[in-house]
Amino acid sequence: MYTDLLTKIKNSQAVKKESVKVPYSAMDLAILELLEKHKFIAGVAKKGRMPKRILDITLKYENKKGVIQGVRFLSIPSRRLYIGYKDIKPVRQGYGLLVLSTPKGIMDGKTAYKQKIGGQLLFDIW
Repeated sequence: MYTDLLTKIKNSQAVKKESVKVPYSAMDLAILELLEKHKFIAGVAKKGRMPKRILDITLKYENKKGVIQGVRFLSIPSRRLYIGYKDIKPVRQGYGLLVLSTPKGIMDGKTAYKQKIGGQLLFDIW
């Protein structure tokens, strides 16, 4: 689940680890590729074979501090939040990233707004 993934990344950055390994899932890989594209992590690699497949995440630091300052989970298992494309707003005056699950896959808020697609809110990251 992406909540465990992001919590592990944030905690690993707090103790200045170089990388972190998490179990593989397709949704986690899509989220990590999006975070890599927006430069919140340095890299992600899929390793191993099917029963023991893992994701190896290389963390990114600037001025000896982790790039990820905070994460806010918007949808939780007991409360799913959905949004139309007209209601998508910038996160932290454009310095953050809104991540949605849309019918066309996992994407950030800016891309979803341009393609006029709404979806389930997953989390904000800054």
